[in-house]
Amino acid sequence: MLRLVAIAVVGVMGAFAQEKPIETFDGSALPPTLKQNNVDASVVRVKGERVLEVRFKKSDWPNVYFAPREGAWDFSEASGIAIDVYNPEDLPVTVSMRVDNAGADGENHCVTAQTSAGPGKWTTLRALFNPSDSGPYWGMRGIPGVGPLGKGKSIDPACIVAIQIFLPRPAEEHTLYIDNIRLAGKSTLDGASIPFPFVDRFGQYKRADWPGKIKDERGLAKSAEREARDWKRHESMPQRDRFGGWADGPQLKATGWFRTENVDGKWWLITPEGHLFFSVGMDCVGTWEQTFVEQRDNWFEWLPAENDPVFGAAYGKVSGAHSMAERIGGQGRTFSFYRANLIRKYGKDFSAPWRDSAYTRLKSWGFNTVANWAQHDVVENSPMPFTATAGIYGDIRRIEGGGGYWAKMADAYDPSFADAVEKSVAPAAKKWADNPLCIGYFVDNEISWEAIEVGTLASPPDQPCRIAHVEMLKQKYGDLASLNKAWDTSAADWNSLRVPGKRTFACQADLDDFVYAFGRRYFETINTVLKNYAPNHLYLGCRFSSAPKPAVRACADVVDVVSFNFYRSSIGKDEYVGGNSLGKPILIGEFHFGALDRGMFHTGLVATRNQKDRAAAYARYVNSVIDNPSFVGCHWFQYVDEPITGRWYDGENYNIGFLTVTDTPYPEMVRAARKVHNEMYQRRFGN
Repeated sequence: MLRLVAIAVVGVMGAFAQEKPIETFDGSALPPTLKQNNVDASVVRVKGERVLEVRFKKSDWPNVYFAPREGAWDFSEASGIAIDVYNPEDLPVTVSMRVDNAGADGENHCVTAQTSAGPGKWTTLRALFNPSDSGPYWGMRGIPGVGPLGKGKSIDPACIVAIQIFLPRPAEEHTLYIDNIRLAGKSTLDGASIPFPFVDRFGQYKRADWPGKIKDERGLAKSAEREARDWKRHESMPQRDRFGGWADGPQLKATGWFRTENVDGKWWLITPEGHLFFSVGMDCVGTWEQTFVEQRDNWFEWLPAENDPVFGAAYGKVSGAHSMAERIGGQGRTFSFYRANLIRKYGKDFSAPWRDSAYTRLKSWGFNTVANWAQHDVVENSPMPFTATAGIYGDIRRIEGGGGYWAKMADAYDPSFADAVEKSVAPAAKKWADNPLCIGYFVDNEISWEAIEVGTLASPPDQPCRIAHVEMLKQKYGDLASLNKAWDTSAADWNSLRVPGKRTFACQADLDDFVYAFGRRYFETINTVLKNYAPNHLYLGCRFSSAPKPAVRACADVVDVVSFNFYRSSIGKDEYVGGNSLGKPILIGEFHFGALDRGMFHTGLVATRNQKDRAAAYARYVNSVIDNPSFVGCHWFQYVDEPITGRWYDGENYNIGFLTVTDTPYPEMVRAARKVHNEMYQRRFGN
């Protein structure tokens, strides 16, 4: 059957021509090439039509996996794959699709797309074979008239070996109906349907309208006046101490510093005054957002002269873009429409009044933490608790055989590692050592822990961590023949030893042991420096994105608080309950939701249908964290929407702010935050 439904999230309007079925589940049996991984799948009838029902179990990546009967599919006639998904549940479910060439590993030789399947609705999800096929709209993760382009580099459509439909680390089991897997016709992304320029003088999308859009300078002024009146009605949350802790809650030991304590089976942060503290924070409170204007002048209806005495300060010049700016060699002129709007609002010297407005907003909205990546002057002048951050830099050898999105993993066994930690971490630790508002320190962010397991033995023989790993194996097995037998490998010598594709139980146990040893060395080295210079502050971990369990366990055995960046719809009630599996509290360093109903082109990492749903998702997520006794807080990423034409560094243009580019709050988000934050202490303490 062909169910050609409206495209709910990506909003493609005529961008794809013809569609051709691959699998429609018209038969009563499962397709013979379908594989199930942590799912239960069957063909069922829904309103008289056959569809694939999939119950996704709670695991990291539960999926159904379609493969050709033999060889590979040749889909060179198409631009990508589309599927229809129906969500019979009461809440949205984030669902993803991956399309593979041979050798796909989640980052290489594959492309991925994601959307939010709304309750009681059919949603169409599309994965493009070439996510960088943006026509004239280069340097953006999502583009006008189409929306998100998906993730990954281009793949060869003539050699498709798998189509995978999965849920990214679901907190609970979910059931979805899947139908009409099909080819998406050739793309017609020629820009003809979106007239240039498409960005207005305020940095907004010019070719659409929506509630709250700023039309002129008077609109900016009126928005500011409305918000000032709103602040007077909602100055701060009730029942709070000066740190944002629960003043009406139990009085615990006051040490003058933030600390952790398990109270009646629930982990808490404790304020310097001895009150319970649940950290709700805001990431990236800053004014640095800027987008490339190099070779893009015709995109914008207004750009000032670079020497303009008022707005010239909003220009910049950058180099070393991480991705999405290959067309200009990763460097060139940038412009910040956010700073330009702050100049319109406050004048050229906007820094201090803008900063004061940020503190006022956060308190009014019920936030109690200036979280990671905040601008230096925001942290230095903060009247609120804040987290400090440091990264390990310097001439450190990286694990050469491993990969990594941001960078390859630093080799903790490299003799220069300890010195690099001292030089990188000590200045940050010393800077805030005497400030009781500092909760603690994050060190590093989303580093490539997955590279250790396989990348270590794939590195050259002189790689320090490889030498250490081989030495551990020699001590255990004595000789290579014994290891080959245990691992079911046939390495001719220690230098040629690699992790096999199929791992025996002994092999996996040995890899786990080494990952744990590596992690202990990494975290202990950092902890020594932090506690030497800032003994009263908490070590907040490394903000895991994904990591092998032994690395997480090593972290928990050393740090004060384990941190994760969890981009998902909610946190499961049984996830690390009470911290029993780790023995330490957990803090979420990043999460967000986005939508496409206010002139943005990309939803961010977790999609919702509109601002109302985005606000509901915020409340649902934060409440799920509050209800879990393992967690001591969660921090939203980020303060302001990213530029619609992409942040210069990597092209992200996500609707993930509490504020638009015009410095205007999203009222739905503000209302949701105030309600959740106002109730959080009573809810957590009472549950």
